[in-house]
Amino acid sequence: MSLRFHEIAESGHRVLNPFSEEKLDLLGEITRVGENTRLLDLACGKGELLCRWAAAHRITGLGVDISEVFLAAARERAAELRVTDRVTFLNREAGAYLREQSEVYDVVSCLGATWIGGGLVGTVKLMLPALKDDGILLIGEPYWEDEPPREALELLGYGREDFGTLGETLDRFQACGLELLEMVMADLDGWDRYMASQWWAVSDWLAANPDDPDAPRFREILDGARRFHLNYGRRYFGWGVFVLRRAR
Repeated sequence: MSLRFHEIAESGHRVLNPFSEEKLDLLGEITRVGENTRLLDLACGKGELLCRWAAAHRITGLGVDISEVFLAAARERAAELRVTDRVTFLNREAGAYLREQSEVYDVVSCLGATWIGGGLVGTVKLMLPALKDDGILLIGEPYWEDEPPREALELLGYGREDFGTLGETLDRFQACGLELLEMVMADLDGWDRYMASQWWAVSDWLAANPDDPDAPRFREILDGARRFHLNYGRRYFGWGVFVLRRAR
């Protein structure tokens, strides 16, 4: 899907994953962040994790995202929560930024965007140099609840090997030298709210922009997204945030 489609579809979202604000708060408690925590959030979207944790836990951090539309919302959120002195945002492609930067952080997060490294393993390899030796990785990643049929893969546009089952995901983490400490998983209501809100936003945009050059393709994507979620996604496709550190 194009960046423009995501900017339209997620225009009404605050958290750009199938995750409630309550679960984002729980993740902050589990991760044990505090005033001395410096956090790098990759593909940060609208910056809700950074802004929310800066307000609640006094962290400081940097968010990197390719979308200036999302970053404008992130800066507005930082101002709303009065944390502009604690968080900053950079308009860059996160993978390219990681390859160039040399700072290290207490926590490095990438929630739902492991495409920045060509998949889970590649993204972990990019993230580790930015992480302190005793630091925490937060990775949000889909997984297969059950073996998906061919029709589900065709609608989703991914291969079976692009994601693992929970057990296979654990194997991939361990092969990267990581220890899984905790996890916070999305539930079906979170998926429904995340997906269905996108359908409404795109439908409204299509009604207002019927002659836009992207409209036919966006109608096609919208129809496929509905069909995948209702026919397959709720049964086969899970998502969660995994809390990890280097194995000791």
